[in-house]
Amino acid sequence: MAKRTAKNSVFLDLFRNKSYLLELYKTLHPEDSSATEDSLTDVTITNILTDNLYNDLGFIVNNRLMILVEAQTTWTVNILVRILLYLAHSYHEYFQRTRQDYYKSKKVKMPKPELYVIYTGNKGKKPDRIALSEEFFECADIDIEVKARVIYESDTDDIINQYIIFCKVFNEQTKRYGMTRKAVTETIRICMDRNVLRRYLAQREKEVVTIMMSLFDEEEILKSYIRSERQDEARETAERLIKKGKMTLEDIADCVPSLSLDELREIEAEVMQLA
Repeated sequence: MAKRTAKNSVFLDLFRNKSYLLELYKTLHPEDSSATEDSLTDVTITNILTDNLYNDLGFIVNNRLMILVEAQTTWTVNILVRILLYLAHSYHEYFQRTRQDYYKSKKVKMPKPELYVIYTGNKGKKPDRIALSEEFFECADIDIEVKARVIYESDTDDIINQYIIFCKVFNEQTKRYGMTRKAVTETIRICMDRNVLRRYLAQREKEVVTIMMSLFDEEEILKSYIRSERQDEARETAERLIKKGKMTLEDIADCVPSLSLDELREIEAEVMQLA
């Protein structure tokens, strides 16, 4: 496994390059012939409320604030909450950057928001658009609304669809080879053979390998952290039950199955020493 040297995923690394970012924008707005690389302003927020396993991209062009969040194969409408918080933070930074004071009487100027979810799993019966009011408030007339368009794999050859295909190839290779360098290198080889992100992968193959291997490390660290947190919670529960003295260790083991009897005996001994 490679060291944790890369902070961004392939998604962010790809669209950090303004030529690819412009391709992305023109995929969404083919009618806008005035957009150029110079007219794009990257306003991606680093590590807001999430870790590097999540990919959020923000940029401003022609008075549009474009926010794209990536959803991996596990679908959840909670992504609307991510978008809401990301949007609020983006506007806060925008007002600071443009030196506008929203506490004064003069009306501030705001770029129009456009919100997208790029979903790299299979569409199935999932919707093309999602809305906060529909998903969380039973279509009630709420005082704030968030709507996002969901982009799935299609039969087009645009850069967004190529990225989705890249992710699906990667998922196939990890199923075959596990979370290994072989899975990464095979993903790159297959995609280049299929002309999927070929120019990007040819230019940055070594960097892409490092980024993807780094993500493996981050995922393992996150899983380890979650396991540790759950184990700590189990120990705290066992300690409380032992202190009450109303249950046998065998009964406690049934309530806290993640702890063995030997571990419970050790915890009991520690509790007795502190009593």
